[in-house]
Amino acid sequence: MSNIRYDSVSTLVGKVKGLLEGQFRSVSIEGEVTNFSLSSSGHYYFTLSDRNSSLSACLFKMDALRNPEVKMLKDGDKVQCIGSIGVYAKRGSFQLIAKRITKAGGGGDLLAEFEKLKKKLAQEGLFDLEVKKKIPTMAKKIAVITALRGAALQDFLNIMKRRTLWTDILVVPTLVQGDGAAASIRKSLFNTIKFSLDNPNNKVDVIVLTRGGGSLEDLWAFNDEALAWDIYNCPIPIISAVGHQVDYSISDFVSDMRCETPSAAAQVLSEGQTQILSRIENVRRHLNNSAKNIIYSRRDRVGALRPEALLSRVNNLFQDYKFRLEKCSLEKRDVELIGLHDHWFRIDDNMKRMKASLDNILKDREHRVSKSIELLNALSPNNVLERGYSYVTSEDGHVVASSKEFTALPNGATLSIQFSDGKNKVSKV
Repeated sequence: MSNIRYDSVSTLVGKVKGLLEGQFRSVSIEGEVTNFSLSSSGHYYFTLSDRNSSLSACLFKMDALRNPEVKMLKDGDKVQCIGSIGVYAKRGSFQLIAKRITKAGGGGDLLAEFEKLKKKLAQEGLFDLEVKKKIPTMAKKIAVITALRGAALQDFLNIMKRRTLWTDILVVPTLVQGDGAAASIRKSLFNTIKFSLDNPNNKVDVIVLTRGGGSLEDLWAFNDEALAWDIYNCPIPIISAVGHQVDYSISDFVSDMRCETPSAAAQVLSEGQTQILSRIENVRRHLNNSAKNIIYSRRDRVGALRPEALLSRVNNLFQDYKFRLEKCSLEKRDVELIGLHDHWFRIDDNMKRMKASLDNILKDREHRVSKSIELLNALSPNNVLERGYSYVTSEDGHVVASSKEFTALPNGATLSIQFSDGKNKVSKV
């Protein structure tokens, strides 16, 4: 093993480049144009493809000037090219360097086949709006049919995890490109329907058929006629989120809803839960503020009924009369003393009645405050726990409120049980 000589990546790519470019200095090729674009530098980039293969190609600016017909080309056109094979070392990929390009007869096979099938299925009623099923706004179980390691799945799961609490995601792996992809998608769809029918208590509410973007040939599995009929006859609502915004497939037209991307599908399916969670949070804040306002209001009212405040007012009144009495002239003092004696008697009588009335008011206020405190204590979660109750939460803090939610948790899931004096963690078995 020590005698093995290892080439660097650059060395190996250089060797491949020399072999390919030396062997294929002049090639003639016919295929269908897709992903046709003109760069700001004046170079044309496109893909040549047939049913089984595709090849990246380019027509540089100087060669494009000698091929004026290139300006009239579009996706789906069938062309004949003469050029050479070039290797792009930085990516380790090869492409056709076209020198001459002419439009061939017959048009684009793939695009023409797509339009033909689309027209046929439309005439047979598969795209009619009245046959489309309603997408549920509060789906409890969602099946996602896609490639297990694709970016589409991760995009979908990331948004659902961030925006939902109680949705169960069933991932159904499938091929999404290449030979056998259409049959694989059909089998995954069949298995999903069977699972839902066999588990009525855990049925699938909606199916998401998704993958990332690509060329027409990359997405060709989703243009299968048999798959279109399977989607049409599926008893479960289906969302098609295939490719990017500009990509369309037959599955988009026949499904019950088309979303531009996997992320857009997740946004649609999580919107209902997002609104409910927002409402719950608003109600929680409202109840919390209302309870605080009641406590502050009752505290202020009790404070205003303190005996010290009333006695202070009576003492101030007495001091006022005393001051006025001292200022009376000596000539009028005897007469005023007689009147003052009567007045003082009335004051004393009023003081007794005020004291009795004050005692009644205080007893009534104390009774009402006591009732309010009892009501607030009855609403306290801690008092409920002290009576022997407890509540259970999952790892993410979600309250497990029913046996159905507990059953839905996987074995081994960690749960927290809140008692009045603390919290214990358990595992579901």
